[in-house]
Amino acid sequence: MLVAHKMGIPVFVTGGIGGVHRGGEKTMDVSADLTELGRTPVAVVSAGVKSILDIGRTLEYLETQGVCVASFGNSREFPAFFSHQSGFQAPYQVQNEEEAAKLIASTLTLGLSSGVLIAVPCPKEQAASGETIEKAIQQAVNEAGAKGIIGKELTPFLLQRVNELTHGKSLDSSILLLKKEKRKANPAPASVRVSHLHFIFSFFKVVIGGINVDFIAKAKDATLMVQNTTSLHLFSYCLSRLGKMPLFISAMGKDEHSESILRYCSHMDMGGVVQLDGHSTATYCAVITGSGELSLGLGDMDIHQQITEQYISKFKQSLCTAPLVCVDGNVSTSTIQYVCQIAREHHIAVCYEPTDENKASKPFLSDSWRSLTCISPNLRELRAINRTLGHPIPADSRHFMPLWFVGSHEVIFQSQKTSLWNGRKAARD
Repeated sequence: MLVAHKMGIPVFVTGGIGGVHRGGEKTMDVSADLTELGRTPVAVVSAGVKSILDIGRTLEYLETQGVCVASFGNSREFPAFFSHQSGFQAPYQVQNEEEAAKLIASTLTLGLSSGVLIAVPCPKEQAASGETIEKAIQQAVNEAGAKGIIGKELTPFLLQRVNELTHGKSLDSSILLLKKEKRKANPAPASVRVSHLHFIFSFFKVVIGGINVDFIAKAKDATLMVQNTTSLHLFSYCLSRLGKMPLFISAMGKDEHSESILRYCSHMDMGGVVQLDGHSTATYCAVITGSGELSLGLGDMDIHQQITEQYISKFKQSLCTAPLVCVDGNVSTSTIQYVCQIAREHHIAVCYEPTDENKASKPFLSDSWRSLTCISPNLRELRAINRTLGHPIPADSRHFMPLWFVGSHEVIFQSQKTSLWNGRKAARD
């Protein structure tokens, strides 16, 4: 769940969740699943809780943790994994995938720290085998009581004994249940993702970066086809299209390109974009081969150096009150350091977009990186950052993976075999 949340995945599918174990009121044996559901805003789709656990106390514990629990289908009966019936009612009910998606989206949009549990009963065709498995569970529970098996030894015994009594049917049923839950979860993310992204993006209040006019020349049959596009900070543009209006801070010249940009970006808040006499709007020309490879790239981006800390300071109040600020590698190193300093003083989250491998390392030339909350490097940019930090680069780049979240408590550069740099270790050193 934690990994799904960190990666922005709102729906997580599993077979069955853990719960309060039988006798848990004495042993305090409670699955960490319930604690995680109470502190991680992810929707979990499962077949409920196995009846080897104390389902009633599990539901009570989830209520205490503030977890929204809903049964899926025509009944509020909370499923017991192998069986439609557990003898307990779910607090809420969703009858179809659309209702489930709306419930998940509305809950996550509230910004609560707790998750959602959607309990999907087993397929009707599994009902007969489900009854057989339930009988086996009750027999296993009775045998455990007769043998005095309690505490942490109880659950492993019950699982093994049920598998023996059903001749492996319990495992087969678990696999079928997981497949059904996946099908039920599939329609939900499209509806959930839009609302969830609106919620996340609402935190982006200030975006600082460059505006470029791009000329893309593509070779075709010994001729060049030139395409003119406008490139500006992707976050700011997309947020504006979503109805969010972050303050976009940038610079451009007073020329024909700037007029085109203003028309193109009429839906955006351009109040932080300065137009400068005597300067050219940033341009970039890329020559692409017939196979789609970059052959040559030329750019005039000097105007980005005019996005100085002195200019940024005019918007200091907006910066200091923003929950999240995004800055890209087009601006100068001193400007990035200034933004990171404000973020550190006012406990503001900072997202850094490296832009390209020649600019990726700017925050890492000083201790500014300690103020970063997340970065989004590609593989080349990640290598450049690692070189700046003086860390070895794996010979096999397939083992080299960029991660979004950084900061003093996260590993940001990692191979499948070894951690290349740990923020917490670096902070200690």
